[in-house]
Amino acid sequence: MSLFRHLARGLRALTNRSDTNQDVVDEVQHYLEQATAAHLARGLSDDEARRAARLEVGGVTVLAERVRGYGWENVVDTVVADLRYAARRLRTDPGFTAIAVLTLALGIGATTAIFSAVNPILFEPLPYPRAGQIMMISELRAHGEGARNDGSFGMYRRLAERTRSFDALAVLKAWQPTMTGGDQPERLDGQRVSASFFRVLGVKPALGRDFESSEDRLNGPHVVILSDALWRRRFAGDRTIVGRRITLDETRVAGDNGYLVVGVMPNDFENVLAPSAELWAPLQYDMSQGRAWGHHLRTVGRLRPGLSSDMATRELNVLGRAILSEEHPPTYGPTIEFLAASLQDEVTRGVKPALLAILGAVILVLLIACVNVTNLLLARGVHRRAEFALRAALGAGSNRLVRQLLTESLLLAAMGGLVGMLVAIAGERAMVALSPPGLPRIGAIGVDRAVFGFGLAITTLIGIAFGLTPALQAARSDPYRALQNGSRRTAGSHRRTRSALVVAEVGLALVLLVSSGLLLRSLKQLFAVAVGFDSRQVLSMQVQTAGHRFASDSTTHRFFADVLEAVRHVPGVAGAALTSQLPLSGDFDSYGARFESIPTIRDDQDASAFRYAVSPGYVETLHIPLVRGRRIDDHDGAGAPRVALINESYARRLFPGIEPLGQRLTMGPTEGSPYTIVGVVGDVKQMSLAVSQSNAVYIPSTQWHWADDAMSLVIRTRGEAASLAPAVRRAIWSVDKDQPVVRVATMDELLAASAAERRFALVVFEAFALAALVLATAGIYGVLSGSVAERTREIGVRAALGATRGTIVALVLRQGLTLAALGVGLGLAGAVAASRAIAAMLFGVSRLDPITYLGVIALLAGVSVVACGVPAWRAARVDPAITLRAE
Repeated sequence: MSLFRHLARGLRALTNRSDTNQDVVDEVQHYLEQATAAHLARGLSDDEARRAARLEVGGVTVLAERVRGYGWENVVDTVVADLRYAARRLRTDPGFTAIAVLTLALGIGATTAIFSAVNPILFEPLPYPRAGQIMMISELRAHGEGARNDGSFGMYRRLAERTRSFDALAVLKAWQPTMTGGDQPERLDGQRVSASFFRVLGVKPALGRDFESSEDRLNGPHVVILSDALWRRRFAGDRTIVGRRITLDETRVAGDNGYLVVGVMPNDFENVLAPSAELWAPLQYDMSQGRAWGHHLRTVGRLRPGLSSDMATRELNVLGRAILSEEHPPTYGPTIEFLAASLQDEVTRGVKPALLAILGAVILVLLIACVNVTNLLLARGVHRRAEFALRAALGAGSNRLVRQLLTESLLLAAMGGLVGMLVAIAGERAMVALSPPGLPRIGAIGVDRAVFGFGLAITTLIGIAFGLTPALQAARSDPYRALQNGSRRTAGSHRRTRSALVVAEVGLALVLLVSSGLLLRSLKQLFAVAVGFDSRQVLSMQVQTAGHRFASDSTTHRFFADVLEAVRHVPGVAGAALTSQLPLSGDFDSYGARFESIPTIRDDQDASAFRYAVSPGYVETLHIPLVRGRRIDDHDGAGAPRVALINESYARRLFPGIEPLGQRLTMGPTEGSPYTIVGVVGDVKQMSLAVSQSNAVYIPSTQWHWADDAMSLVIRTRGEAASLAPAVRRAIWSVDKDQPVVRVATMDELLAASAAERRFALVVFEAFALAALVLATAGIYGVLSGSVAERTREIGVRAALGATRGTIVALVLRQGLTLAALGVGLGLAGAVAASRAIAAMLFGVSRLDPITYLGVIALLAGVSVVACGVPAWRAARVDPAITLRAE
């Protein structure tokens, strides 16, 4: 029979069952008549021929069933029948079904939600052609903690001229221009990039063209490329925007024609290096500039095919050392190493440990959910022993029983998976809302086809996994013994399996609880760290200048001085000051510092320091303690002798046992007289609470080599800091209404945000740990409750023979607490191993912290006693007379 006819026959059998059955009956009847005719031809009588034919056929009904059993449609028919039966069985026990479905939905939904975040961030390649060839190039300081430096334009230019490992290199830096010409000015996030930037990424504008090399030169033409989002938001998707000019940073006010739009990026372009960037302009640097060798640029490159990152790193180190020996740039230390690492690894480096730890945690929750449902199925199987035995006695084989029970499990898992996908969608949205700032590729997080496929696959695997044990238990049971009232042997086998599962469940719960406890203690230790200033009642915001009217340093200084004066007159302001970089805000501005009394820096000393250009009153406004000397005051102006403050740990490292006051240093460009240290202040956390103290130099903003075009205001208020933000904005705009005010936040908010990654991991772990605790408690209760029900006769006999209620309660409690103790022992070993995964997120707490472990053990012990108490109380109330009468 051809495949087409085979399929057609099967479809007809499934869609027109009555006609198909009649065809089978007719075919069997025809075969019986032919057999009868054959026997008549042999000389048998009519009755003998019919009898011989029936004996040969073996019965019309049996033969008809055998014929119906052939063909693929029979498999479909059997599966549908199994599903119908499974649905009927689940419908008759709605309580069991609801608990099992919700338990599975929790595990599947949580796992799928976490996968929706982990997959695009860690596993999927970046959205660029041959993304594995894109490398991030970093410079490592060989001394200290091996911290990474941003690159320099001078090093990029020399490497681009000599490298043979890269097809292209590019450098970039942040750019925040103000777009005018509309209803109101808008401060935009963008990037200044070298002309080869988009070629390194392997992308091209959807409209227009890429940057040309001739445009990336000092004082080159003003050209810009827009993102698709900015193009649609500000220009309504007008395709004629290419070739038109737009006003950025008041270029037209100065007589310039503005920035020429040369391209628009595709709508699916994802800039993982700066997700918020909406426009790009050429870097336009030159080797003659003083900042050519300053560390303030990020460097990326595209490897040539067939080369590895290790090979590129070796070449970079050889070239880098040769370039440094030739150029002798003063800002480079004596020992610098280069590293070429995958862009994806660099983008995800900060969040990878946390995401992998969270993925491990949700897998533990899924395992606990599966164990709980398996226990529910085993308990249900005990009550269905008679049903299984009767079906086996009536001819159902073990394979048939296993298939039927697996069908029930898969149907349960499918229902749990369906509800779980709703949980996953809600969980994914909650996770995005709670995610820490800077989480890479957050726009790619969502329940897409890959996530749906993952959910489908995990649902199927779970259905088979948790259904296999009960199915095999039922298939191995002895029908004769199971039909007897005293089938204790079968029940005992079930109890042992369920007890083992509860031990595993408690162990897994302890792993999650210990991890959550360690993170909680770590976060508590982190917030106990001294930040170096008083964050209470302090408001911060950044004020930026743009346009040719601020080309003069004196104009910029005057603008910020007027802003500061206006803000200080706002009612409710107790003090205000300006700084070039704000602690815990993500600002990173460091320069090489050289002291006259220390001509050479040892390899174990860091030559760079954070540079704070501040106004008088900054130290006082933030309540940074003065250790010795004096603060910066109003006398330290542009024409006064240059002065500086350094932080305490910096002074201690450089001048052990020596008076730091009066020491002279140069920082940044070498022109001008050196700065004299007039004071030492306390250490302030700049990058995060967890990063060790960094070198810091505070210089009067008017004495720095150039005027910073962006300054952060710090305002100490007499009342609630956040409520004063509108009034402070109005004061700033009273000086110049065209200068946007951005990054408005209280210092307490910045303090909390600095620990956002750890807080995010803690919230997720706490949620999973709570779910695990509830499921483990339910598991202990379920096993003991089922055990009491199965041992009712035994408990009744014990009571009849004189056992007291206390003895019976102790018996049940001992059984439950023994399981909990075994689970705790297993979980301790697992927690010690699993704590390695979160070691990078811990601060001030050992991963073997005894307080955490003892606290979790005490919590589990208390919960276990409660879970054991109800079944023990029920067992103590068993009436021996009623029990024995029932026997």
